[in-house]
Amino acid sequence: MTKHQQLQRRLGVPDATAIGLGSMLGAGVFVVFAPAARLAGELLLVAIALAGAVAYCNAVASAQLAARYPQSGGTYVYGRKQLGEWPGFLAGWGFVTGKSASCAAMALTFGQYVAPGYATAVAVAAVVALTGVNLLGITRTAFLTRILLAIVLATLAFVAAASIVGPHVADGGSTISAQTGGGWGILPAAGLVFFAFAGYARIATLGEEVKDPARVIPRAILGALAGALVIYLLLGALLLAHLPAHVLASSTAPLLDAVEQSRLAAGAPAVQAGAAAASLGALLALITGVGRTAMAMARERDLPGPLARLGGRHPVPVTAELAVAAVVVLLLLTTDVLTVVGFSSFGVLLYYAVTNAAAFTLRDRPRHAPKWLNAAGLAGCLVLAFTLPAASVLGMAAVMGAGLAGRAVVLAFRRRRLR
Repeated sequence: MTKHQQLQRRLGVPDATAIGLGSMLGAGVFVVFAPAARLAGELLLVAIALAGAVAYCNAVASAQLAARYPQSGGTYVYGRKQLGEWPGFLAGWGFVTGKSASCAAMALTFGQYVAPGYATAVAVAAVVALTGVNLLGITRTAFLTRILLAIVLATLAFVAAASIVGPHVADGGSTISAQTGGGWGILPAAGLVFFAFAGYARIATLGEEVKDPARVIPRAILGALAGALVIYLLLGALLLAHLPAHVLASSTAPLLDAVEQSRLAAGAPAVQAGAAAASLGALLALITGVGRTAMAMARERDLPGPLARLGGRHPVPVTAELAVAAVVVLLLLTTDVLTVVGFSSFGVLLYYAVTNAAAFTLRDRPRHAPKWLNAAGLAGCLVLAFTLPAASVLGMAAVMGAGLAGRAVVLAFRRRRLR
């Protein structure tokens, strides 16, 4: 295989953890509670805990594999090394396509909070600006992520305070219908919440840019997940105590509604600013991760070769970053991306199913990562994936099928040329 120029190892535990936590506390934390409550009702916290349990299994598997294969590309690389080319491609294709849609959604969320009348134009500008930051090098990305994460954490603390001081909204006698809340709603709700927890994948995709990866990556992944799980559970509990479940389920901006219906309503603009910062932080980390995965796939000729090129003073995958930005801008200009965000959950869960399957095949493993944990993670991913709303499952399954068919055609063409 052709030898490729390597990225530089510049990230320590704080920077890698910040990138992961910034991804998990992106725009999702400002919107995910409503659709999850619509499905699970009063059992929202159970759905969050279930998503966290599956995410923990995946995080342990990711940490095992990232420490062994400290390369950019995440599960695309792990799948190829441990399971073969096709499972690796399935993971990489699911990540690149699903997360590209997520990038567009994060950008549009930012535009809607900052300038509702010009949301698309502002979203495009944000993609261009943050791609420029990424091209300056990974340390600039980590620095900006830290700043945005601090703003988001301060905003979430303010929302928590508003939920505590009340006054709490009266139920008014309404209830969530059995169709939108209850026991069977826990699984699809957990699938949606899991999407918010999947940010630690960004740490694994940066494996080639982390110092001492065998030590740093496991600590950063597990630390970021632990922090996110505590925050989501705490906020979920406070929101359910402050707003009736049916009010939370029908909200389009649950954290903003929680503040507006409290004694701290004057601080509502701060929540809007925090949501904008969260969207930028998530978008920054997403563009970084998708670019690195595309670069890794190009190195193995599963995507066009030029995407593997590095450039800049501090080497970054310039062509891949620009290609991802172009795809995201195209989605913003041509598609109602909010309707395809659910597809991403299905793609991400398949990605982690491959992660757990790959980790299961490892012989050398730490005590905290037994094989049964990988098996539980694999089963959990598949259950959550196939209990998502039918439109999400069918839509992303079609995209995955197209990618697999395209690869089969390309490989057949290459074999014919060799003959």
